[in-house]
Amino acid sequence: MRTLVLSAISRAWALGYYASDLGRRGYNLLRDPRYNKGLAFSEKERETHYLRGLLPPQIVSQELQERKIMNNIRQYQLPLQRYMALMDLQEGNERLFYKLLIDNVEELLPIVYTPTVGEACQKYGTIFSRPQGLYISLKEKGKILEVLKNWPERSIQVIVVTDGERILGLGDLGCQCLPITLDVGTNNEELLNDEFYIGLRQRRATGQEYAEFLQEFMSAMKQNYGEKVLIQFEDFANHNAFELLAKYGTTHLVFNDDIQAGTGIAELIALEISRQTKAPIEECRKKIWLVDSKGLIVSSRKQSLQHFKKPWAHEHEPVGTLLDAVNAIKPTVLIGTSGKGQTFTQDVVEAMSSLNEKPFILALSNPTSQSECTAEQAYTWSKGRAVFASGSPFDPVEYNGKIYVPGQANNAYIFPGFGLGVVMSGAIRVHDDMLLAASEALAQQVTEENFEKGLVYPPFSNIRKISAHIAANVAAKAYELGLATRRPRPKDLVKYAESCMYSPVYRNYR
Repeated sequence: MRTLVLSAISRAWALGYYASDLGRRGYNLLRDPRYNKGLAFSEKERETHYLRGLLPPQIVSQELQERKIMNNIRQYQLPLQRYMALMDLQEGNERLFYKLLIDNVEELLPIVYTPTVGEACQKYGTIFSRPQGLYISLKEKGKILEVLKNWPERSIQVIVVTDGERILGLGDLGCQCLPITLDVGTNNEELLNDEFYIGLRQRRATGQEYAEFLQEFMSAMKQNYGEKVLIQFEDFANHNAFELLAKYGTTHLVFNDDIQAGTGIAELIALEISRQTKAPIEECRKKIWLVDSKGLIVSSRKQSLQHFKKPWAHEHEPVGTLLDAVNAIKPTVLIGTSGKGQTFTQDVVEAMSSLNEKPFILALSNPTSQSECTAEQAYTWSKGRAVFASGSPFDPVEYNGKIYVPGQANNAYIFPGFGLGVVMSGAIRVHDDMLLAASEALAQQVTEENFEKGLVYPPFSNIRKISAHIAANVAAKAYELGLATRRPRPKDLVKYAESCMYSPVYRNYR
């Protein structure tokens, strides 16, 4: 009799546990951002996936959800509040987040990217609520492969990694997460003394300790995700960035948008001039001059220059200031990537305007506070003649009754499409010619109508189309260089790129 009673209790407990487990399935579905649809779950889905009672009875479309969220976001007065609201949405409903971003990219990009993301990084410890990426600190040295295996996704194709030493133009921000943050400490005293700081409270590791940590990380990445995972080094300080790119560029699929954007801009321009004119690259470099904190980079300074500046040390007498350099060299284009705000002074812009009918002023440093000049300053000081673009967005400017629309020049144009082109071709290495191919594809997207408005970049509203063309051009170059491994080559690379793109539209669950 005792056995029968125990069996009945056991069966009842099991049935109760089974019912509880079914309920948990629906409950967990609503809390998984990859699959949650909120009120967009249909009647059939609510029945099949044990969602009855877990949602209000109303069923709404994804489009209505989108209108509601946008209405709510627009109620916030502060950009950081909008940023936090969007991060909350991403943590709750990924597809709705990305649909919102795609459909409202021009309005929301300044929130999720520069300039607001700069403020978010500076205050990350204060606003931190839920981790969104991987944090690999010196505490995990010797165990990095184990840490990577803690991430639930296995099919990883592109990774952005930072050590936080040179975030935008804001300097050392330590442990402020991108998809992967390598926390090797920080030299930022304010953060070290901040009670809300979430990273290691120690000075930055350097030398052998740093090198060994990075070596373990890079080896673990290849071991866990394969040799074709594309690794983007982001916001590393120059003294590490150049060495990392040189060291791992021949063994891993890597690139660095800061290096291949800072002095890399100069190198790519020289490469393109060489390609078009057939002139030696050394001669083409002489058409490009660099200015650093000590003035014009000239041959007499060569012994004291960092190695990456030496190819740009041309024959010229020493020149101490940017204004003097402009007057001496008489450039047609002025490009700012120093991360130092207001370095394009009124005197500098006026000098450029006296030398050129349409001076090109590219103030590329981010965030807005670090921009070399504002759009209003460039148009006003040039008397409306400047062709202006900046790394952070600026509103249109009215000058003498005419509206000028500034361009936005940053990696949001290039690198999504660039990454897609590398992945869809199965490229095994990144070559500078692939970066040139991406730049050429972007330039081809600028219409005559854009030029008439003073734009040198196409509008962000077309970013998916732009990215598809960039991806196609990058993939084509990878095939041309013999670096592509995906066979057979797709007949229409643009259509193939579009087919590979993520769709944020809700899926139907059976």
